[in-house]
Amino acid sequence: MPNKVQSIALDKLVPHPDNPNRMSRSTFGKLVRNIERTGRYEPLVVRPCPKEKGYFQIISGHHRCKALRELGYKTADAVVWDVDDEQVDILLATLNRLTGSDVLDKKLALLKKLNARMRSRELAKLLPQTPRQIERLAKFRLPTAPARIDAKTFAMPLVFFLNSRQKRTIDKALSRAQRKRSERTKAAIKAAALTDVAQHYLGTHEHEG
Repeated sequence: MPNKVQSIALDKLVPHPDNPNRMSRSTFGKLVRNIERTGRYEPLVVRPCPKEKGYFQIISGHHRCKALRELGYKTADAVVWDVDDEQVDILLATLNRLTGSDVLDKKLALLKKLNARMRSRELAKLLPQTPRQIERLAKFRLPTAPARIDAKTFAMPLVFFLNSRQKRTIDKALSRAQRKRSERTKAAIKAAALTDVAQHYLGTHEHEG
């Protein structure tokens, strides 16, 4: 596959109807701010649109394309791949999901360096972490001996899919479990409430194990 980056007019880019990737409003805002601040972004991956001659269908980069439009860009950097429908389906399922993991000491050193240049509140507008998490990580020192690291410091994604009935049931349970919460964000409140629900279930069914 050729990987030459091309400049393509945004009005010639169309989203793939089966794109499964979704981004929260908060995360999308950080993407927009990063592009606005640096003027840089990972090139989109597209293919010639099979149904509209002269257009290109987005395979990877739907949110980048939307961010560029919001920022007033007229074109986007993109790599054009000549792939069929089957290959596209595989790419849609993998390009936004196959990721590595951070090396902890290097990640901490990087956060400390960034925090020395920018306040945590400003950094949080660009990075996945909250200001409080950035401050804690920037001050964190790796132990010389094996030690337990507070899991609350790191946000770990949990992704699963529900039908409408399951979602209504879970939303109802979470709304009851999160009534008395001091967490600052909706995500933190729901995460704590879901943990409470799980702990209640484990306590109720402990005798069955």
